[in-house]
Amino acid sequence: MKYTDVAIIGGGLAGSTTAAMLGRAGISAVLIDPYPQYPPDFRVEKLSGEVQVERFRKTGVAEATLRRATHDGENWIARFGYLLDKTPSQQYGIMYNALVNSIRAEIPASVDSIYAKAVSISTTTDRQKVVLSNGEEISARLVVLTVGLNVGLRRQLGIERRLISACHSISIGFYMAPVGRPTFDFPALTYFSERPSDRSGYLTLFPIGNAMRANLFVYRQIDDPWLRQMRDAPVETLNAMLPRLRKVIGDFEVTGDVKIRPVDLYVSSGYRQPGVILVGDAFETTCPVTGTGTDKVFTDVERLCNVHIPAWLAAEGMDESKIAAFYDDPVKTACDAWSAAKAFNFRSVSIETGIYWRALRWARFLARLGEGLWRRARERLHAEPKFRVQSSSSSSSLSSSA
Repeated sequence: MKYTDVAIIGGGLAGSTTAAMLGRAGISAVLIDPYPQYPPDFRVEKLSGEVQVERFRKTGVAEATLRRATHDGENWIARFGYLLDKTPSQQYGIMYNALVNSIRAEIPASVDSIYAKAVSISTTTDRQKVVLSNGEEISARLVVLTVGLNVGLRRQLGIERRLISACHSISIGFYMAPVGRPTFDFPALTYFSERPSDRSGYLTLFPIGNAMRANLFVYRQIDDPWLRQMRDAPVETLNAMLPRLRKVIGDFEVTGDVKIRPVDLYVSSGYRQPGVILVGDAFETTCPVTGTGTDKVFTDVERLCNVHIPAWLAAEGMDESKIAAFYDDPVKTACDAWSAAKAFNFRSVSIETGIYWRALRWARFLARLGEGLWRRARERLHAEPKFRVQSSSSSSSLSSSA
């Protein structure tokens, strides 16, 4: 039996970040995952926004990872065929497996990595036992469960998942390239839905390396024939759904496979138990349309590794009262509540047809347009004095010469 302070089950974004943070803090930990290199998986494909990137930086592993990502610098906002604004951007494009593997590269050698599946967990108020598919057994003071899809382990512990929104949204991923010219005019683009009847949120285009990646988010059922049309004839289907898109981006083609991933929203129950913590999707799922899933992961992991685990390991035992401190952490609970509310609000503002939601859509459109006009006015205002100073200076120089 291998002894450690913390056993981390699952080597995705949450698990790998946890392992890197604990290893850097000198805490004994073991990372359990079937894959030495995380395989391609259609999940997070960009980190975006100052708040999200700042949350990532609190983990201590962001800088090395962001150097491997593609920073676009500016994001164009468009709707109804109109370019509304060009905003400074903190978006970093990176495929999910590259993101996870870059974080794994930051895990110190002091953290053992075992390439197997966890098949059972038994817990007490002191030590926990994890049995692996290769026959090994791990004894740990704490188990951090980060695998959202492993239903069997949760059920062994009496942890259930309650479905709150079946097929809440569907994410569609593909590559786009311009037709008749080498590159698109924009560094990155967010194009919002034109009609509620299209049941879509938005299309986001962002660079990963030298390619332009596209993520389209829709609110449909998984058996909707539209999804087959999107897979078989993506250009025609996109142009039918967003007929004014070409006014902004020009003619385009879709290259490579079209990936489709539906998302159900679940919340867990019965998780306040001694010796085990649920993090990320293992605790509750999030809607990719809102982009808050990575916010929740970084918040969970940062609070767990920087605040709670060091305090727990400083005293004997790992009872339920210790575990409750993490789930009741005000920073975590605020992030959870914000993410859940945003999932339902964004869906409603995208597809509902009531007067309130129509008014809200137009208000957002006008607000974006106003921001763009104000930004361009400020840029002209800052540029003009500089031009006048240069002109005045040139005139003086000519006078002196004369």
